[in-house]
Amino acid sequence: MSQFTVLTLCLGVIVVVGLIVIVTNAVRIVAEYERLVMFRLGRCLGQKGPGLVLLIPFVDQARRVDLREQVREIPHQSCITKDNAPIAIDFLWYYKVLEATQSVLQVGTFEVAAQGMATTTLRAVIGSIPLDDVLSQREQINIALREKLDEVTERWGVKVTNVEIREIVAPREVQDAMNRQMSAERIRRATVTESTGARDAAINIAEGQKQSAILQADGDRQANILRAEGERQALLLRAEGFSSALDKIYSIAKGIDQKTMTLQYFETLKALGSGAATKIVFPLEFTSLVQDFIRGNAK
Repeated sequence: MSQFTVLTLCLGVIVVVGLIVIVTNAVRIVAEYERLVMFRLGRCLGQKGPGLVLLIPFVDQARRVDLREQVREIPHQSCITKDNAPIAIDFLWYYKVLEATQSVLQVGTFEVAAQGMATTTLRAVIGSIPLDDVLSQREQINIALREKLDEVTERWGVKVTNVEIREIVAPREVQDAMNRQMSAERIRRATVTESTGARDAAINIAEGQKQSAILQADGDRQANILRAEGERQALLLRAEGFSSALDKIYSIAKGIDQKTMTLQYFETLKALGSGAATKIVFPLEFTSLVQDFIRGNAK
């Protein structure tokens, strides 16, 4: 192979590699969730994409920006509460780029700047809250952190969507005091619950006794009413029996004549004479009855 041929082959390889490099720098494929911030000779041309984007090699430059929501972790940060209690807090913060051009032009390294801003904001927020509120009001702290971070990142074209505190580590003595407080609170709640249960039980027992007494009194009243009603009915029946007997006697007595009455007197005297008495008292009407009886038989 001649020297000219070798030289031609080397030049061809160089040309091909150069074309590949030029094409690689000139053609960019931008995903749906990405944007390219274009610079031509240092001047910003705005954002491009998604899809196929053509650049002028060695003239145009591009910065790729992800528009998806991102999450970053802030490791444990030492903070001092309003009542001078030292604690360590770590949290997660979520952000989303809304203006790709502003996120490139307004800040050099966005994530580093945002992380420093997040730690500074955390210390400022915790420093204005007592320890008890820090431990019991996580949601309010999350909202305060998000609002303060969003105020700063808004000018960078970035929206802080959420902040979540993961862990709050208090000193050993503070944890011991909190444990004692929780134990006392549990004992108090147990005592309150027990006393409430005893009170409810006493109320239920008293209510049951009251209902029982009411039912018993009502039963006695009904029994007395029924007993009185029975006695009344018995007296009415007895009176009706006497009345019927008297009516019967009266109806029979109307048919009795003088002779029959005289015979009844004789029967009565006979019964009296058979007794042990030695004295017999005759009523005055007896003489007239005997005389009338004798006259009647004589006729």
